[in-house]
Amino acid sequence: MAQLIDAEQFDQLVLQRLPTLMQQNPQIQGLILDLARQDFAERKETDDRFYQLLGELRRDREEQNRKWQEYTQEQNQKWEEQNRKWEEQNRKWEEQNRKWEDAKREFDRMHEAIMAIANKHDRSITALGARWGIKSESAFRNALVGILEKSFDVQVVNVTDYDDEGIVFGRPDQIELDVIITNGLLIICEIKSSISRSDMYTFERKVRFYEKRHQRQVNRMLVISPMVDTRAEQVAAKLGIEIYSDSIEVTKL
Repeated sequence: MAQLIDAEQFDQLVLQRLPTLMQQNPQIQGLILDLARQDFAERKETDDRFYQLLGELRRDREEQNRKWQEYTQEQNQKWEEQNRKWEEQNRKWEEQNRKWEDAKREFDRMHEAIMAIANKHDRSITALGARWGIKSESAFRNALVGILEKSFDVQVVNVTDYDDEGIVFGRPDQIELDVIITNGLLIICEIKSSISRSDMYTFERKVRFYEKRHQRQVNRMLVISPMVDTRAEQVAAKLGIEIYSDSIEVTKL
């Protein structure tokens, strides 16, 4: 008589024999696979789903990168536009400042020109006064000397010598000259409110006296006077004497 087995023993027996039965019996293998398909996807389906998910992740990443690039590009464009506006504003400010500086320089130039003309008229009036004894000749001379020293950064030295041989005036007398030494040049000036023909000759003799007394060659002779007689101009041209109506007209020393 056959021995009966209970359900638990039967389950254990099936589990022990199932792998061998699946290898030996294709029907049992197909049955097991059919049962498994109800709860688990096949490998191909699993692989397809995996690659589908991988593709979705890749597309999401590419979309995020695209959006980030668009955002970055948009922000860069905004920064570039803002920088352009700042640079344009700075350029306008610089242009405005340049115009203000140009206007100020022009104003200063015009102011200096006006003041120079006004001062020149004042000196001309002083010269007239000195000529007619209303104001001193020394005041007029000092004003023009000050302009020379300021304009050319030189020192005008008033030299007093005694002409004991009477070379200048035909008899012994005191001789005064304004002397400038700059860059190795010796310049003698005659600064007076008015110059006549005889004054021009006298100035030339003073220069020759100075050369003889100090054993130095004079390089330039300058007469600065707002009132020069026409005949004195002819003498100056003959003797090589430069004539200026005011110190501001002297261009260089």
